Amino acid sequence: MTLQLSTRAFAVWRRNFLVWRKLAIPSLLGNLADPMIYLFGLGYGLGGLLPQVDGVSYIAFLAAGTVCASTMNAASFEALYSGFSRMHVQRTWEAIMNAPVSIDDVLAGECLWAAAKASLSGAAILVVIALLGFVSSPLALVALPAIFLTGLCFAALGLIVTALAPSYDFFMYYFTLFITPMVLLCGVFFPVDQLPPLVQAISTWLPLSLSVQLVRPLVFGEIPANPISSVGGLLLMTVVAFSIALHLTRRRLLK
Repeated sequence: MTLQLSTRAFAVWRRNFLVWRKLAIPSLLGNLADPMIYLFGLGYGLGGLLPQVDGVSYIAFLAAGTVCASTMNAASFEALYSGFSRMHVQRTWEAIMNAPVSIDDVLAGECLWAAAKASLSGAAILVVIALLGFVSSPLALVALPAIFLTGLCFAALGLIVTALAPSYDFFMYYFTLFITPMVLLCGVFFPVDQLPPLVQAISTWLPLSLSVQLVRPLVFGEIPANPISSVGGLLLMTVVAFSIALHLTRRRLLK
């Protein structure tokens, strides 16, 4: 499969940004509400019953994981529900392709847009936890590229499901069987070493685990243990997932 990407992908990104800009504040508040409820509810409620986790308070441990989980959820929702609306319901993608824009550019623009929107959510959570005193060092700023890469990876994965989906209801399988288990298995709420060895081995290579392995140490002012393998894993998953999504979308729209 030959990629036919061009700078027109940024025009697709800009189109989505201009539409979103009209509802930017409610959108950001909506993306912040759910993770902040978990952060304060579990962090202060459950955290008061727990000793320190990995040398920090439980709420600080949870705050770093929440940045990654929020980015994952925002990218997934944008690639799935909003992407499906533009592809199937509103037929925006077909309208764009009447201009000299290929399906490759459309999908790349969608992926970049979902990653950018998710990065805003992750960065907003990072700002909030910094104001609350849970960020230990300016090194946390280095987490911003990792947040964007996390959004890019989950956007590409989400576009695979969007290309296969017959309706919105189909997305519940993805969230129930893939997204929710990752939140529980990838170190967001508790250290991965609490899991059985086999589950640890599997969870280590899940994309959310790779994100947490990068972001949490940076939030605490530390260098990640294996940054090259984590970044490389996320990049590889992004490239493979985008290639699959592009193949499936071509087959669906250009058949």
